Amino acid sequence: MKKLRGLRRQWIANTVSVVCALGLVCVLVITAACAASYYSNMESDMRARARSTTDYFADYLHQDYNRYYQSCITYAQTFEDRNTIELQFINANGGIVASSYGRWAGQSPTTPEIREAVTSRDICSYVGKDSATGERILAVSSPMIYSNGEVIGVLRYVTSTRLVDRQILVVALIALLGMAAVIVPVLIFSSYYIQAILKPVTEITEKAKRIAGGTYGIQIRAKYDDEIGELVDTINELSTKINQNEKMQTEFISSLSHELRTPLTAITGWSETLIGNESLDPETRRGMKIILREAKRLTEMVVELLDFTRIQDDRMTLNVEPTDIRGEFEDVVYMYGSRLKQDGIDLVYLDNDEEIPEITCDPKRLRQVFLNILDNAAKHGGEGKRIEASMHSEKAGVVVQIRDFGPGIPEDEIPLVKKKFYKGSSKARGTGIGLAVCDEIVQMHGGELVLSNAEGGGTLVTVKLPAVQ
Repeated sequence: MKKLRGLRRQWIANTVSVVCALGLVCVLVITAACAASYYSNMESDMRARARSTTDYFADYLHQDYNRYYQSCITYAQTFEDRNTIELQFINANGGIVASSYGRWAGQSPTTPEIREAVTSRDICSYVGKDSATGERILAVSSPMIYSNGEVIGVLRYVTSTRLVDRQILVVALIALLGMAAVIVPVLIFSSYYIQAILKPVTEITEKAKRIAGGTYGIQIRAKYDDEIGELVDTINELSTKINQNEKMQTEFISSLSHELRTPLTAITGWSETLIGNESLDPETRRGMKIILREAKRLTEMVVELLDFTRIQDDRMTLNVEPTDIRGEFEDVVYMYGSRLKQDGIDLVYLDNDEEIPEITCDPKRLRQVFLNILDNAAKHGGEGKRIEASMHSEKAGVVVQIRDFGPGIPEDEIPLVKKKFYKGSSKARGTGIGLAVCDEIVQMHGGELVLSNAEGGGTLVTVKLPAVQ
């Protein structure tokens, strides 16, 4: 479910990021277009004013300088739009001759369009910061050409762009709100859409996990007619085929196991009979003992296989009864300990004075579990030449622990060793189903079988059994 939630987040994040990117591009384009339009209109209006005023002063440019300057001052004083636009008359040296804000209003301007207008003898404009005030302005300068062709100054209109910039900001905010109004529905619809996809994917994932966990044959409801429906059909077909193969495998193992039991029984019986013959020479007796030992090993493997098939078919049952579990465990330890001595392995029972209560269990099946664990300890950890077995009680029941002093289990294999047919990196002989059978028996008792690496080396197997089934 975490992955699915991550997929939902990725879907929504990707959708929103694309929409936001497109929205921001649209906002920028709209804002830039509005800014260009506003500034263009403002500049056109200012240029028209400058051209009209320059034409008006054409008559005065034929008079002497004093009358010309006086007419400039008079026009500036009577300028009607002084609240929004400043009108300036500037001489050829850049000094203010007259201004609608007063004759000597402020310091002489230094914006570049003044010099450009004088040089080019044409109307020039400037948009930017005023070096004196730091305010953004729009300025338009028109050259004043005297009757002799000399440029004696410029007529300059200047205004703040504050109102225009504010209008542009309002347009940008409106565009952003429009983008937000688009993103919210997109988020809502995207959430519904991804939910419509993730719901069947979640159901398919849960069923696929059950199939992977061994529940073969289960089917997913086929209620989709798209790519998800094809996936459902494929998984259903896979589940059916695996179930069929599992049944064939189980039937084959069961049939083979039953077929092997008859000759193995004959081999074991005749081997025991021949070994009892006093007339056998030592070499033949030694060979017969090998035959008997291997026949018994094969018989144990056949029993494991039969138990495995019973588990697969849900035919394994427990014959539970109140049991002295300490006595059963000690019998197994002492019996198996004598066998291990022949291989030079010490099986040490760590006895204690703790009272171990009776538990309700199937003693035969638990003896099988204990024997199998001890056998695994001997096969996989026998090189340590020592195995320790112990039992103690807990509040919930009884705990049995068996530890060897061998190389232990690779950490990456610990979660897998209880799986059927898994042998991992071990080179020891066996079917790979002994622990799987033991784990199933312990679980049928309501207990738990845990494998871990012991401190100082070796493998520790812990069997926890509840007091009451």
